Amino acid sequence: MMDHAHDLAAVRDATERLLTAVGKLDNASVTEPSRLPGWSRGHVLAHLARNADALVNVLEGRPMYASGEVRDADIERDAPRPLDVHLADLRESAARFQAAGAVPADWSRTVALRNGVTDSASRVPFRRWVEVELHHVDLGIGYELEDLPAEFAERETAFLAERFTGHPDVPPVRLTDGTRAWSTGREADTPAVTVTGSGADLLGWLAGRRDGAGLTVTGGPLPALPPL
Repeated sequence: MMDHAHDLAAVRDATERLLTAVGKLDNASVTEPSRLPGWSRGHVLAHLARNADALVNVLEGRPMYASGEVRDADIERDAPRPLDVHLADLRESAARFQAAGAVPADWSRTVALRNGVTDSASRVPFRRWVEVELHHVDLGIGYELEDLPAEFAERETAFLAERFTGHPDVPPVRLTDGTRAWSTGREADTPAVTVTGSGADLLGWLAGRRDGAGLTVTGGPLPALPPL
């Protein structure tokens, strides 16, 4: 069972780490490319702020975004802003998300996300935690997958493995870091492929942040994963 209060606290801590790191940048570095194709660091920061507000909408029963086009336009509009404006927006939007999470509510209720996806309200804080941690890595400013909190990394690996479970385009796969193991892909009596590597490399591959070059694969080639 998800502990939304625990995850809200984790989001707060992750956001503070992000703000501290971003606060060391300057206006020029915000315009430089991030690790996400076609996005500057400013795009990533703008997305993080708007995502916080979008998840407030989810918790309060409104559509997450007015439309995909509006979401994209808002990010493009906000990306070129100076560093101090990005920082203020990140802080203020994060505070709005925490305030929405503090309102007494039925956390077992089902909420609507993007593209027809639904989930338990109790998982929304974890989804925000994912956004903050992985996009911190995407900024390319010294925070790496190896720096992620151990609890977060294990939970996100399990979440992504579950996400691809039963996917018709992903063969049966067993993932292991030598201590823990996860299964994903199509159902089968015996996984056709075993993928072994560090926790960071496994998570990076599942999350589309690494190409799998650091992984060892037996039983076939490394599968191609669908976009998240």
